[in-house]
Amino acid sequence: MSTSEEPVFAGEYGQLTPVGGGDPIPLLKKRLMVGRSGEADIQLKFNNVSTQHCRLTLEQGYWFVRDLNSRNGIKVDNRTVSRKRVDPKSRISIARHEYVLEYDPQVLGAYGPPPADDDYMDELMRSSLMDRAGLKKRDQQRNDPSQRKTID
Repeated sequence: MSTSEEPVFAGEYGQLTPVGGGDPIPLLKKRLMVGRSGEADIQLKFNNVSTQHCRLTLEQGYWFVRDLNSRNGIKVDNRTVSRKRVDPKSRISIARHEYVLEYDPQVLGAYGPPPADDDYMDELMRSSLMDRAGLKKRDQQRNDPSQRKTID
């Protein structure tokens, strides 16, 4: 394949390729529900997959996965997540069934990766509510004598 050719995937928006072999699962819409249910866009007929296990959404040219309170969870690159950007060629585990998510962000209209959610949320949760609201700084300034205004 020359560098000017676009990669070919099973679906318009990419594919999930089972690790260890099997047919690729085409990604045909920008919003896909994955689960054991017959109404799921991607039906995985495994007992350990929840009826509505997770949702895949295409945002700004990148796929995101969100766990829908499944019994056995979601992992991206061996890390348990509740919502996370899934970069091309990342491994996604749906109740211990592992897939490689293959797609090309540039073909899907990406103009730079959006925040990866879990990383942002981890950072956000490390800070206090006062810090996030900007109140701690104001409180510190109010109690700092060098910050007080003097009246002449």
